[in-house]
Amino acid sequence: MARVSIRHLGKDVPGPKGKPPQRILGDVSLEIGDGEFLVLVGPSGCGKTTLLRCVAGLETITRGDLLLDGERVNALEPRDRDIAMVFQSYALYPHLTVRDNLAFGLKMRGTPKDQIESRIHQAATMLEIAPYLDRYPRQLSGGQRQRVAMGRAVVRRPRVFLFDEPLSNLDAGLRGQMRVELKQLHARLGATMIYVTHDQVEAMTLADRIAVLRAGALEQVGSPRALYETPANLFVARFLGTPEMNTLAGQLRGGVWESEDLRVPLPGAERLPSGQVTLGVRAEDVLIGSPEDAGHLPAQVEVTENLGWETLLHLKVGARGTYRLVARIETVRAPGAGSAVGVAMTPGKVHLFDPSGARLPFPAQTSQMAAASETTEGMRA
Repeated sequence: MARVSIRHLGKDVPGPKGKPPQRILGDVSLEIGDGEFLVLVGPSGCGKTTLLRCVAGLETITRGDLLLDGERVNALEPRDRDIAMVFQSYALYPHLTVRDNLAFGLKMRGTPKDQIESRIHQAATMLEIAPYLDRYPRQLSGGQRQRVAMGRAVVRRPRVFLFDEPLSNLDAGLRGQMRVELKQLHARLGATMIYVTHDQVEAMTLADRIAVLRAGALEQVGSPRALYETPANLFVARFLGTPEMNTLAGQLRGGVWESEDLRVPLPGAERLPSGQVTLGVRAEDVLIGSPEDAGHLPAQVEVTENLGWETLLHLKVGARGTYRLVARIETVRAPGAGSAVGVAMTPGKVHLFDPSGARLPFPAQTSQMAAASETTEGMRA
């Protein structure tokens, strides 16, 4: 396996006639550890696939350096980098059997026949495709084809595995199953893997670390938990998490967030300067109580989404119902649509973002909000 170092990497493409080059990647720096599973995530057009293709050698690097185990490989051809890539489209040869698809790359490298057979057997057993070795791709389901595409990478035993949205062509149920299988594959191989997706659920469930990109720049890098609980900015906060983080625009004055008919004291935030801020809170940190509970904001349940064990409540908040929040609650405790409720927020779980979108850290809310949340904590128990 290998350690991958991406240092101040940039990528430009020619612009329209008479126009300057278009910048796809700005100044991207990343250190990917030996055996790490790193996920590149971001909206369409953010540059994540371009970055992956630069690592593979399928795109030339305009600026910066790419190193594998400390060796600069900018000028190396893709075949000389010892990297395997799994594509969204599977990229299987339709006229070859599964066995021959798995063997193709090894034969091109002059691997001895006995080693080819041994590696095919190991990969087919690991990925549960042994019964299909003599079939053609057209005779396989989407999930089986994706296993074959992964098997073709596994038999090569490369230093780095690259995945370019490999599950996007599968239905939701199969994507969930394949996520588990990818996690198991990584554990078995101990391989360095770089995985591109626009699906934040895939990112959260697969990654050791996530790198969030936007418009060719890195917004934040860290563990799924770190990015979810302490997003660096409003973009990351909204992009990661289902449902999206609740956000409310307002003013901060003397440690109190307020906007028209809403007022939320934030102990610890009194040290922050007054001004325009956005308040953010996750659905699971919107606490549902009674309208009469101390410290609760008046709200009405507008729509409920029953997801089985849990239910999402879509709430109109404030005396005039001006604001919208989504709360996550156990289905057995979920009030029905039209119900009047009270809303509070989990102490220490409220986020503030300045007008530029940067997160404003402030001390965890403790004693002052604990009293206001006692009723809700009792409901949780």
